[in-house]
Amino acid sequence: MLLNEASNENDESYCYYCLGMIKYNLGQYNEAIEFYQKSLDIKEKTLPPNDPDLAASYNNIGMVYDKMGEYSKALSSFERALEIRKIALPPNHPDLAASYNNMGEVYRNMGEHSKALSSHERSLEIQKIALPPNHPDLASSYNNIGNVYAKMGEYSKALSSHERSLEIRKIALPPNHPNLATSYLNLGGVYNNMGEYSKALSSHERSLEIRKIALPPNHPDLATSYNNIGSVYYNMGEYSKALSSYERSLEIKKIALPPNHPDLAISCQGIGLVYDNMGEYSKALSSYERALEIWKIALPPNHPDFALSYNGIGLVYDNMKEYSKALSYFEKARIIWEKSLPPSHWYISHVKSNIENVEKKM
Repeated sequence: MLLNEASNENDESYCYYCLGMIKYNLGQYNEAIEFYQKSLDIKEKTLPPNDPDLAASYNNIGMVYDKMGEYSKALSSFERALEIRKIALPPNHPDLAASYNNMGEVYRNMGEHSKALSSHERSLEIQKIALPPNHPDLASSYNNIGNVYAKMGEYSKALSSHERSLEIRKIALPPNHPNLATSYLNLGGVYNNMGEYSKALSSHERSLEIRKIALPPNHPDLATSYNNIGSVYYNMGEYSKALSSYERSLEIKKIALPPNHPDLAISCQGIGLVYDNMGEYSKALSSYERALEIWKIALPPNHPDFALSYNGIGLVYDNMKEYSKALSYFEKARIIWEKSLPPSHWYISHVKSNIENVEKKM
């Protein structure tokens, strides 16, 4: 319908961009790439070679590849966007900061934490020059730097970055803005990793309160809050509370998202983990297998999230004393993680340790 009404190539390119964005938000990543690529193809025919609009297209394509776990493709798209922006824009233009930020997020997902940190810090440097001191984009950079420090296990640095982000957001944004909820959520995540569970719970509950005010009742971000509350209860050994939080998260996602959206699999993973620890092994297996089914439809075959399910299934079989099955699933996880992540990533050492433990029992 949109395309039929396009009166020229610019309109047609914009229609493809809109369709790409819709597919991206629905988690239909292959179709999103297809539409974004069509939009880019038209722009490449009609615009000068270093037009900033081309950078925007490469940026959109990079965002999709990042979600798909195709990190090398995501990086090359973001790098192409950055090259164009360096030529087309002044040296401290905020769009350059956005490019460094996106590259930082890919490096973080790859477990390349030092590269992630330097990209996010470069982004922040530009923003400090280009923007007022309490601009919300600065808060986003502090937030992302905090997330990298958390992944590195540097929790005090992570906390101070997230607290700085929250301070700016409290000044720059209305009191129930969803980005404040994100800051509380990330603080909760750090406290959870530090074993400070009461602080983690109160941060996550504050995040949830804001989201209940700011967002529609079945918004996916509410599901993320319930998921993270479930994670804290799980770490506290309060499995029935963990289960009910994970199930609430899954209920919302089933309403808010398409049936095979990858975020549904994350809730199924959490439910599987709880059932495994409760000794309800058949329920644990069926939750992990549901996660695996979703990921097989939604993601490329070597996406690292696949291996989370394989590793989880391996742990269940290990607990069931079915060691040969456990070993086979741990090996599947190892192969995927070795293909998709840097050799130093802790997932790889974790699954190798699981393999050694099972081999000793056989």
